[in-house]
Amino acid sequence: MSAPSPRFDILGIGNAIVDVVAAVEEGFITHHDLHKGAMSLIEADDADRLYAAMPPGLESSGGSVANSCAVAAQLGARVAYIGKVAADQLGDVFRHDIQAAGVHFPTSALVGGAPTARCLIAVTPDGQRTMNTFLGACTQLGVDAIDADLVANAAVTYLEGYLFDPPHAQQAFYRAAEIAHHAGRKVALSLSDAFCVHRHRAAFRDLVAGHVDILFANETEITALYETNSWAEAAAHAAADVNIAVLTRGPDGSTVLRGYERFDVLSLATDVVDTTGAGDAYAAGFLAAHTAGRSLFEAGALGSAAAVLAIAQYGARPAREKLRRLFTGV
Repeated sequence: MSAPSPRFDILGIGNAIVDVVAAVEEGFITHHDLHKGAMSLIEADDADRLYAAMPPGLESSGGSVANSCAVAAQLGARVAYIGKVAADQLGDVFRHDIQAAGVHFPTSALVGGAPTARCLIAVTPDGQRTMNTFLGACTQLGVDAIDADLVANAAVTYLEGYLFDPPHAQQAFYRAAEIAHHAGRKVALSLSDAFCVHRHRAAFRDLVAGHVDILFANETEITALYETNSWAEAAAHAAADVNIAVLTRGPDGSTVLRGYERFDVLSLATDVVDTTGAGDAYAAGFLAAHTAGRSLFEAGALGSAAAVLAIAQYGARPAREKLRRLFTGV
């Protein structure tokens, strides 16, 4: 017997972070000894100092999967999100912002603990984004935050690899996957970052092979997961481990694999303003199309088009009007 129709198309579980995006000159990166193009974890004092040094920027609810959820909702998907913020001003900013994007966000705020997380994103003139993240309240998300009814009523539960560091968050992932599969739903995972993969390769391999239906990864992440320098070899491993592997390759486009099926999607040319959220937007487009019953090629094409909109502007979320036109046109 098939599962009843879900209330939501996508349920995201990830790090609830307030993004601060600002344009800087190249000298800002070297002056503050930042690792250009990478994501670095920082402590509260460093976050305060860097925030004070940054020029005025855009502030919005963020985190990789939260960005995907917001974009997917603006594409017309029915979306919910689980993530932990604190009962503070930035927590209120996050809650208001993601709900305004059309995302259902029922997770209670953390009281008396760490402050809400923030990601300070410095964008240089070449479009590269350098991220420095203070995780704060994010690290407190555990099994108790997993709403079983919400998971069971989402067609796809989408897990964020960045959240995989704390052991209690890993337990939350396994619990969410168990609930989703028991309800006849799908589980998707973004590997998020090659550094995350290197830290937790064995655990990621177990999660991917036994509990994930749809895997999102870029070239460096997928080769790190399978410990090979060959993209083709890593892609073959991924196709054997999951039902659908969605592998992005930057300007070389993306490849969607399902068993022996392969769909190559060309990257659309555009002027790069800010690469922040390109992968997040791709996942949003793909999942919005996939849960709407589109073909895998169409899902990849919509993901690619959404990513192009993201990198042609500052910030991770293209305008709602552009996204809706994109979805109805694919």
